[in-house]
Amino acid sequence: VQLQASGGGLVQSGDSLRLSCAASGRTFSKYVMGWFRQTPGKEREFVALITWNSGSTYYADSVKGRFTVNRDDAKNMLYLQMNSLKPEDTAVYYCAADSAYGSRWYDGLADYWGKGTQVTVSS
Repeated sequence: VQLQASGGGLVQSGDSLRLSCAASGRTFSKYVMGWFRQTPGKEREFVALITWNSGSTYYADSVKGRFTVNRDDAKNMLYLQMNSLKPEDTAVYYCAADSAYGSRWYDGLADYWGKGTQVTVSS
C-alpha cells in the first residue's frame, strides 16, 4: 500500500487542523492505520491508530482528548482531526499502515509509510 499525507500547515496555538492520508490499493480495509510525528533530533513518536473496520482507536497520552483518528474505507482515506493545538505539537506528521496491531506501533514501527506533512503551531 502507498500512502500520502496532506493537510499540514502553520496555525496558532488553540487552532484546529485536519490531516488526510490517501492510500492506494484495494485492501486498505485490511490494514491497521495510524499517525506518527517526528521533530528534528527526536525519535519518531506514536500519535494515534485505528484498527480494522474502525473497531478501536488508541492515542498517545499527549494528544488524548484533543486528536481524533478516523478512516473511510470506501475512499481509502485516513484522517487526523487535531484540535486545541499546542506549540509542542509542531512536527512532521506521517501516516502509516500495518497488517497487524501490536506493541510495534508504540515502538515507532509499521510496514508502510507515507511522506510526511509539516505541522507548525505558533504560540
